[in-house]
Amino acid sequence: VRFRMNQGSKSASDKMDVSLTVNGVDVLLHVDPRMTLLDALRDIVGLTGTKKGCDQGQCGACTVLVGGRRINSCLSFVVMHEGDDITTIEGLGSLNDLHPMQAAFVKHDGLQCGYCTPGQICSAVGALKELQRGVPSHVTQDINHPDGSDEEIRERMSGNICRCAAYPNIVAAIREVLETEP
Repeated sequence: VRFRMNQGSKSASDKMDVSLTVNGVDVLLHVDPRMTLLDALRDIVGLTGTKKGCDQGQCGACTVLVGGRRINSCLSFVVMHEGDDITTIEGLGSLNDLHPMQAAFVKHDGLQCGYCTPGQICSAVGALKELQRGVPSHVTQDINHPDGSDEEIRERMSGNICRCAAYPNIVAAIREVLETEP
């Protein structure tokens, strides 16, 4: 028995239009439906702060915020995000006006080589929003009251790998923002 992949259907190489809001700017992309959000952000939109690490969703270097929630952009097709509001590291702050999490990472030396840092920061921002919404983690003792302990911060950030092992400094940076942000 032979399997015919595209018989009677559109070719997988047909391009599609996708409208997104990226860092507050409306963007219309004409893309192959198989293109990942990561590749669209880097190769079409030109925002190279989001990094391609493992390209398998295991390292977290590609973490961005979609509607305020963190996702691995390497595991998501761009066509799945029609109308979505996407924030990359470039959309959090600028050199002259750092986001509080960016400033805390600098202050606490929460980076070394810097490759994972954009994903770490986006993930940390998303993790704190989860805490603000009362979303428990796997180590939350009282699921009705996530406490933001260091153990909980480490667990929430466990999807982001740092080969340089700056983890204690990353936790300190997140702790600072958690304790100073409303």
